[in-house]
Amino acid sequence: MEGAVTAKTFERIKEIERKVPRTIVRIEKKIVKFPFRRYFLGHQKPEDSVHKPDWRTWENDRLTLTWLGQSTVLVNFFGTWILTDPAFFERVGIHVGPWTVGPRRLVHSPLRPEELPPIDIILVSHAHMDHTDMPSLEKLQGAKHLIVAANTNQVYRHLDYGGLTEVDWNEQKVLSQFDDITIEGIEVKHAGWRMPWDPCRSRNERRGMSYNAYLVEKRDQNGDLRSFVFGGDTGYIQTFRQIGERMRNEGREIDCAIMPIGTYNPWVQTHCNPEQAWRMTQEMNARRIVPVHWNTFTQSSEPRHEPMHWLRAVVDSRDSIALNDHGQTWSTT
Repeated sequence: MEGAVTAKTFERIKEIERKVPRTIVRIEKKIVKFPFRRYFLGHQKPEDSVHKPDWRTWENDRLTLTWLGQSTVLVNFFGTWILTDPAFFERVGIHVGPWTVGPRRLVHSPLRPEELPPIDIILVSHAHMDHTDMPSLEKLQGAKHLIVAANTNQVYRHLDYGGLTEVDWNEQKVLSQFDDITIEGIEVKHAGWRMPWDPCRSRNERRGMSYNAYLVEKRDQNGDLRSFVFGGDTGYIQTFRQIGERMRNEGREIDCAIMPIGTYNPWVQTHCNPEQAWRMTQEMNARRIVPVHWNTFTQSSEPRHEPMHWLRAVVDSRDSIALNDHGQTWSTT
């Protein structure tokens, strides 16, 4: 895999990176074209998802997952049910009485909270409202454990979960109640505030709210250590390369990387583009990318379907993309 990265993907990325400074300047000068009206007031009624996953058919002897929109992924990780950054409702944002001020979904979630299996672990990458959607988290109260980024537990402590654990960068937490599953925080390039005036780690403020990706590991029924990465929100960063070096030294691969591919125009410093997402996937020594954070809310200026078109153009093969639409299901063999 690494030879293919060096020979093919890295050269293409280098060519793009040589053009990035001029591109960013051009985009920033046209920021007035950002679709503010659609962001705050909405657009046409959301579409229904073409696919509806049936988690009842999923086996416990493998990793199986489905994308429910934005960064929400339902995972059966060898018998442990995990949900990432839950956001299920028509809008995310600031709640004013019965209304929510914020972007409206382009596609309905393929599953509602009440249609989910009993959830063991919820992974929340950071406190931004499209990743920490409080109505969704309130609907999921009763889940056994909530994992959040450092210095953010004040956002979640009122919720009724079996456990609440902060995980910092490079910190590992072993949850013995779930067959010794290990969750490790990974540094990403983003921001962690809930409101812009909150202390934030990206600004080096005291007790600044943090933001994570996660490496999740567990032994399968044969005793082999299996893993996946949930990338949260991030610009391009080399911390995933360190994970990949560890994997290669141990002679193993990550089964899949759940990585964001949208909202990069003009926010490329904190939201990677599809090519950068694929680069980080390869650098962490992951077999496949699960592309998320696109075609769910209007949050940036790139065309709606551009992220997937771009990703398809740069991967080594179509099989490298685990799924490409809401509600599709992918599984290890």
